[in-house]
Amino acid sequence: MPELPEVEVTRLGIQPHLEGRILSAVKIIDGRLRWPVPKNLPQLLPGQTVIGIKRRGKYLLVEMNTGCLILHLGMTGTLRVLPSKEVLKPHDRITFEFGSLSLRLHDPRKFGAVLWHPKSKGPIEGNPLLQKLGVEPFSPEFSGEQGAEVLYQRSRKRTIAVKQFLLAGQAVVGVGNIYCSESLFEAGIHPAKEAGKLTRPQCSRLASAVRFILKKAIDAGGSSLKDFVNSEGDPGHFMVQTKVYDRKDQPCKVCKTPIKQMVQGQRSTYFCPQCQKR
Repeated sequence: MPELPEVEVTRLGIQPHLEGRILSAVKIIDGRLRWPVPKNLPQLLPGQTVIGIKRRGKYLLVEMNTGCLILHLGMTGTLRVLPSKEVLKPHDRITFEFGSLSLRLHDPRKFGAVLWHPKSKGPIEGNPLLQKLGVEPFSPEFSGEQGAEVLYQRSRKRTIAVKQFLLAGQAVVGVGNIYCSESLFEAGIHPAKEAGKLTRPQCSRLASAVRFILKKAIDAGGSSLKDFVNSEGDPGHFMVQTKVYDRKDQPCKVCKTPIKQMVQGQRSTYFCPQCQKR
């Protein structure tokens, strides 16, 4: 599933091509996504200008004259900027036409989303999909020791494992399964440790690790396990840099102890039992 680094890589890829452009047409090929694509988009959006493209968690927010498009890549979605004349492929679900360019959502499993938030409903931050999201990892609210304080305060009295605490995204957004394993290894914290028992120094190391790992993943173009490609069709390369994820029984890159794998909440977790003592 595309996580924050993959979504940010997508945003960085499409932004230079689309900001300032006027949308000429919307073509709904198959609107049966996670939520039905609004049927009035082809009438509502043409003639509007892309003012800016932002990201909130795993959502891309395309600001336009009268509102904001909310885009989500779901499990297997990709957004690519292509020449409008390029032939549609199977699983292309919706296209946004900008004269000679086309922004296409390709989504084999149809778990993505294309929604519209009009300005008449207030600021986009008030949209129900965004209201409960945690702090952005690269925001001022999560910088330096403020990030440590966010993790410390929001983990108090939580009995769930720290891995599940991070995955929930209510403290800090974007730490998906791969990045959870890598961040916890970087911070030297066992993934099964009870979140409420994290110390302030551990929260400090974890906040720094989250920022470091996510930045490293973005710089590598994200992670491509199966379907993810960026806006130009290239896969991400973070998987060749992982220190624990998908490295079961291989030697730890720090202490040479074999990497272990366990299942938490039906998701695989990888860790070093020596570097991340419980």
